[in-house]
Order: sequence, then C-alpha cells, then structure tokens
Amino acid sequence: MHYRNFTKDNLKVSALGFGCMRFPILNNDSSKIDEEKAIEMIRYAVDNGVNYIDTAYPYHQGNSELLVGKALKDGYRKKVYLATKLPSWLINSYEDFDKYLDEQLEKLDTEYIDFYLLHTLNKKYWDNLKALNVSKFVDEAKRSGKIKYIGFSFHDNLDVFKEIIDYYDWDFCQIQLNYIDRNYQAGEEGLRYAYNKGISVVIMEPIKGGKLSNPSDEIKSIWELSEIKRTPSEWALRWVLNHKEVSLLLSGMGELEQVKENIKTVSDAKPGHLSKSEIQLIDRVTKIYQEKIKVGCTGCEYCLPCPEKVSIPNIFQIYNDSYVFGTEDNSRSRYKHYIEKGIDASKCVECGNCEAMCPQNIDIRSQLKEAHKKLWM
Repeated sequence: MHYRNFTKDNLKVSALGFGCMRFPILNNDSSKIDEEKAIEMIRYAVDNGVNYIDTAYPYHQGNSELLVGKALKDGYRKKVYLATKLPSWLINSYEDFDKYLDEQLEKLDTEYIDFYLLHTLNKKYWDNLKALNVSKFVDEAKRSGKIKYIGFSFHDNLDVFKEIIDYYDWDFCQIQLNYIDRNYQAGEEGLRYAYNKGISVVIMEPIKGGKLSNPSDEIKSIWELSEIKRTPSEWALRWVLNHKEVSLLLSGMGELEQVKENIKTVSDAKPGHLSKSEIQLIDRVTKIYQEKIKVGCTGCEYCLPCPEKVSIPNIFQIYNDSYVFGTEDNSRSRYKHYIEKGIDASKCVECGNCEAMCPQNIDIRSQLKEAHKKLWM
C-alpha cells in the first residue's frame, strides 16, 4: 500500500479507501448485510494497509453504519480514519444537523468521526443547507470534537461545484471521476480547481459502478495490446491514481477477492506512474466508449425542472448506457421505474423549454422520443 497526503495537515491516507455501500448481502435484500463476510473484508483491508473507511447514512438501507461500527471493534477503530455523510436531503431545520450526526455517532459506536461529508450536494440541497446555516453547525461540531474534518460529496455541474468550493474553508471533497467521465459533473477541471485551492479530493465511481470491469470484445482487444497485462478494473483504478491531484479513490467492494485485487493494484499506483503509451491506450478505449454515446448530455441539469417532471438527464444516461455498455436489459428495467413514477419520456409535451436552456444544444424533444422507443417499445 502507498499513502498520500490528505487535508492541510498532511495526514497519510491509503490510496485505496473502502467504500461501504456494496457489501455482500443475504436473500438479495440490500438491507440484510452478510455480517461475517463484510467484517472479514473490512478487517482484511485494514490488516493490509487500508486506513480510510467510507460509509453513509442511507447505505444498505441504513445498516452500513451499524456494520462498520461492529467491524471496527477489537482495536480496529484506532487503525483507521472513519468517514460518513450527513443525509442532506433529510435536513429541514437547524436541529436536524445535530439529530442525524448524533444518530450516526451512536450507530458507528464512536465518539467522533474523522471525515464528515455533506452528502450528495447539488444546487437544491446546497441552497437549503446554506439557508439553515450549515457553516455554523460545522464549526460547532468541530469545536465539540464530534467531527475532525469537513467535506462534501458532489453531484451537479461544474459551476455549482466551484460555488461550493469557494463558500467555505473545506478540508476535502468527493467527486465522481473515471476515464469516461472526464468532463462529467466536476470532472478533471473540478479536480484541479479544488487541488489548487488546497482542498484534498476523494474519487468515487472510479470503475463507473463496475461498468468498466466488463468491456466488449472490441475493448478487450485494445487492452491486450499492452505489454503489461492488467484487468479492465485495474486500468480504471490506475488512470485515476495517475493524477497527482487525487488523494485517494473509493472502491465499493462486494467480495474478498475484489479487496485483494484492488490492494494489489494500488500498491504501486503512484502519481505519474503510467507511461505515455499506456495513457494513449486508455485514451483509445475512452474514444470507443464515447463514440457509442447516442446523446451528448453531460448531466448539467440546466434543462430542469421540466414542467411535466420528465427526468431528462437520467433518461439520457440510461439510454446511453444501453449502447455504451450493452446493458439493454438492465437499462429497460431501470427505465420501467421511471414509467411507474410518471417521469419517463412519454410525458414530454414538447414545450421546448429544455432546449432553450441546454448548453450542449441537444435536440432534446426528438432524442427523448428515440430513447423511449429504445427503452420501452
């Protein structure tokens, strides 16, 4: 394992963090964690150098924090930095801040949280938290010793990211980044922006929720051109860790073998370790994925809110995934939930409001029709 500096205090964190949202489960029920296997995985990771454990209030329907608390008994709590997240969408009053923090401390069976994040910030949640004086809460929580460092995880466009970064003296932040999503949400530009402000950056979705682990034969043939043979997952992790601006990446590991493989991968994945030819190989793979994209939607959400509640960016993501990753059955299953909620493309009345706001100049109305044909017809 190698370690990188984290926060302005230059804490040493493992390049691999353990994301606690994809534990092995029982009876196909995400709320029922296989505790024996999950605890074995966490402790194996810690015993082999991982010292950053990341969970959150809603993971495994509220049971991830409880499991992590159990896994960190027997002296393991002192060996790690523990991160969890405030459920931003549940905060309706100032009192809610302490209510949820205290509940999380109890569930985790700990006196303090090393790294506390405002979870899944977008403009809507951020504006609400600001109005409720979240900075005052953070300052008081730090003074009381309940949390040591403060950050946020992010899901919105680059402009909103920069606004949040500039608002407060953050210790760190967490963004989505992988070799396909270089310009998605905060993206590489956001990564550099935070780094240049002295804010440490944690990366989530380095393998895009596992999608980059199962490539097509076309992409497999490109990976085979490398003199050094690596798994698709390893290529994805190494691309992220090649960035000097990255402090660590999170991997939501579901079995012990994944833990072992990822620990081995990051052991020598230091900034700048990839050769020029290896970077060119990854760029070739990126280009193939991007050429399969049907709609050039970046998920900026300028098109929202739709007056008919059509979930435009999410529909385009599902639509693109069906082509890029060949996940037709999965995409149709996901889209079915949108139909059940009444937020699918068929609800579009072609008012055109979205197209007037789209910075990518996408013909949204016609593309929604094509997406509906693909995903439902």
